[in-house]
Amino acid sequence: MPAVPLLYKLTAFAYKDYLSFGYVHVGLRGAEEMTRQYNVNVYAPTILIFKEHINKPADVIQARGMKKQVIDDFITQNKYLLAARLTSQKFFHELCPVKRSHRQRKYCVVLLTPEAAKLSKPFEAFLSFALANTQDTVRFVHVYSDRQQEFASTLLSDIDPFQGKSAVSILERRTTGGRVVYKTLEAPWTGSESDKFTLLGYLDQLRRDPALLSSEAVLPDLTDELAPIFLLRWFYSASDYISDCWDSVFHNNWREMMPLLSLVFSALFILFGTVIVQAFSDSNDERESNPPDKEEVHEKAGKTEPTFTKENSSKLPKKGFVEVTELTDVTYTSNLVRLRPGHMNVVLILSGPTKASLLQKFALEVYTFTGSSCLHFSFLSLDKHREWLEYLLEFAQDAAPIPNQYDKHFMERDYTGYVLALNGHKKYFCLFKPQKAVEEEAAVGSCGDLDSSLHLGETRGKSSCGLGPRPIKGKLSKLSLWMERLLEGSLQRFYIPSWPELD
Repeated sequence: MPAVPLLYKLTAFAYKDYLSFGYVHVGLRGAEEMTRQYNVNVYAPTILIFKEHINKPADVIQARGMKKQVIDDFITQNKYLLAARLTSQKFFHELCPVKRSHRQRKYCVVLLTPEAAKLSKPFEAFLSFALANTQDTVRFVHVYSDRQQEFASTLLSDIDPFQGKSAVSILERRTTGGRVVYKTLEAPWTGSESDKFTLLGYLDQLRRDPALLSSEAVLPDLTDELAPIFLLRWFYSASDYISDCWDSVFHNNWREMMPLLSLVFSALFILFGTVIVQAFSDSNDERESNPPDKEEVHEKAGKTEPTFTKENSSKLPKKGFVEVTELTDVTYTSNLVRLRPGHMNVVLILSGPTKASLLQKFALEVYTFTGSSCLHFSFLSLDKHREWLEYLLEFAQDAAPIPNQYDKHFMERDYTGYVLALNGHKKYFCLFKPQKAVEEEAAVGSCGDLDSSLHLGETRGKSSCGLGPRPIKGKLSKLSLWMERLLEGSLQRFYIPSWPELD
């Protein structure tokens, strides 16, 4: 793949202190020579581990579905070089662990060599010997004697014969405090065949007789060769901290910074909020003591500006008008059928002669509720969409039953002033009937009218009981109380299977 797999990135990060990782995309032109040199199958992921020699990998793993546990085991087995250099006490503990039991003996063959002799014949001979005699109980390491002088002088009883030369010691750690038993080859290590034969004889004898390590000493801690001086360490730590803060604030680490930012902004909000509230408290008191006069409500381009009284002046929304749109076949889908969940459309039923006066009263009653973004306000023409309305009222049988076709007042029904709260998403509505309709219906019932079975909200143009003309605006006198119950959720809901078409 052209991109580095995430699993490989995680492995590289986990072992970054021990190995260097690289990645090759075999689809590139220059990768053909490498795959041919190391005999790599380009159709399956392959991991090669190189140690001291780069012409041949020390270990190879290849699998189509490479799991994390397999990769971790593979890396752990090849975490160190064949003859790793001891650069700190930490590596010394890892490479040469303390003996825990008689069966868990771990021996370390240590090459003490000057730094200048790194690529000399003695070191190459020691490396080839380590490659040929790899065992689970023996670990081969080397130390620069000029950098770890105390460590080297402890293992070499007489350092003069080894001045400027290499030496080999076999040791076993007994305690974490530095106590070891060891055996040092008497002659300097030159890498000759005789030296290899002597070292191999000691290792064979050690398997049979651990008492071969007759010398005992307490090794000093190794100097950390890779640790910088104090000022550099302080500078590196400070630069890393500043870099981390910069990346956290200005890059893609916002999730970790959110608690801190939330705390800072909360403190600022409380501080400035307290000052602002205190500053405006006097002006609010003066405004409440002098309520504005009642204004006249008028309709203009589908928007009505309501008046308000002292009681609701403290609950006025930011807008100075109520936006009321007509429910037509054009706006029907967006304002009802596809209305967002949690939103409702409050629809006023109007007829031509009473449109202006009822819109004014409607705007006045619902004005205090326009602060909610979940409420929308519309009106429906009764003259145009009577059939749609009567279809909906069939589902509210206790509120507006629809009589049969022989009802002589079928076409005289007056639904003017009815208000429907429509929930387009859940397909239900709540019904408000005018207050005056209740009083008239009681009067109709007392006169023994044959139409007493009609809904309580029905009114007719002519009445056999001689009812006088009723005030139009009085129909919506209790609409604000109904709206409060609507927001409380205590109104009866009438569910329908689907919204009918609005012709």
